[in-house]
Amino acid sequence: MPTPARRTWTAIVRILERDERVFAVLLAVVMVGGLATMGLALRPRFRIDLPSLVFWFAAYKVGILALVSVNPSPRKTRVVFSGALAVDLLLIFALLYLTGGYDSLFYLLFFPLIAVNAYYFGPWVGLASAVVAGLLYAAAAVLTPPWVGWNAVILLIGLVGLPALAVGLGANRERRARAEVERLNAELTGTLTRLRAAQDELVVAERMATVGRLSLKMAHEVRNPIAAIGLNAELVGDIVKERQGPDMEEAGSLVSAIREQVSALDALTEEYLAFARFPRPQYEEDSINEMVTALVEFIRPLATRQGAVLETTTDQALPPMAIDRTLLRQAVLNLVKNGLEALGGKGHITVSTRRVDDHAEIAIIDRGPGIRPEVAKRLFEQFFTTKPQGTGLGLYISRQVIEQHGGTLRWESVPGQGTTFTATLPIKRTQDV
Repeated sequence: MPTPARRTWTAIVRILERDERVFAVLLAVVMVGGLATMGLALRPRFRIDLPSLVFWFAAYKVGILALVSVNPSPRKTRVVFSGALAVDLLLIFALLYLTGGYDSLFYLLFFPLIAVNAYYFGPWVGLASAVVAGLLYAAAAVLTPPWVGWNAVILLIGLVGLPALAVGLGANRERRARAEVERLNAELTGTLTRLRAAQDELVVAERMATVGRLSLKMAHEVRNPIAAIGLNAELVGDIVKERQGPDMEEAGSLVSAIREQVSALDALTEEYLAFARFPRPQYEEDSINEMVTALVEFIRPLATRQGAVLETTTDQALPPMAIDRTLLRQAVLNLVKNGLEALGGKGHITVSTRRVDDHAEIAIIDRGPGIRPEVAKRLFEQFFTTKPQGTGLGLYISRQVIEQHGGTLRWESVPGQGTTFTATLPIKRTQDV
């Protein structure tokens, strides 16, 4: 627990955190201390109430510090210090005038005043202040004879101005160095922050990779048992069909339900394996029209059982092009299955192709309920699904396949009217891939 003395020093350090406050305190110490010291050598014939002068001068410096603390903006602070510099120069001039002009020792106050101001304002303001100090010294000497000539004035300007110039140049160099250090510190802080974030992401990625490898192994291992269950369920179904009776009808329904669940589990496993082992496309010249026609004929029985109408239209102007038929077929199949699932029963789906300049378009149009806005935001997100037995990988895989072919997958949906997915692929020959 910090002691009272430590808390006091901490409060003082916080007050002096800003350069402007440090400058105000330093200038006050120098000027008040210098004024008091010079007063000790004051000749008896000059009647000046030195204690009162020092007190009010110190109060004036405290006011400067308060103004700097209340108005922290650099522009206002600079105006305050400029005014303080002018007041200090005039005060020294008044002291010179009242204490003998050329013979007064108060001209020595010009040295700390201008040196400290040169540190804050820079070398050229310090040099200009030295010239002003010399002129004020000359004016005090003229008003309080005897006049000493310009040699003493020039000597004062040189002795005050040259150290002020050196102090100002050193201060500017120090500020540039400090600014560079602060910039490097900010860059280092940002780099460390990004590095920590990258390390956290790497840890998460390693964990996900480990989970992915385990899941891939599990998916691979359960394929054979799933196939065996499906085959045996099919054999049991055939045996049940050969026998009659109410019990056999119920058994047939149960076997059909088992086969449906096995088929769903097998499709889910295959989809996950396809995602985990995502292959590179092997391009060969093939007809998109033929691929789409064969795909529609393959899935038509499923659509018919569901009560949906599946149609296809092809553009004969579409030439053979470089595609990976297996991957592209899977991408379009995922989109058609999504359309059938969106219908949820009876409805209409159209799969069409057409040529648009040097691109081929494959459109899958369903007349379902459309895509809800909250679902649309996460449509292509991995593992996001609204289906009880979905993997959330179908649309992601479709987009990946189409993008690997150099194309794009876009979609449009109108609530209550349906959804259209359109895959646009560049028409390329095999030698151009």
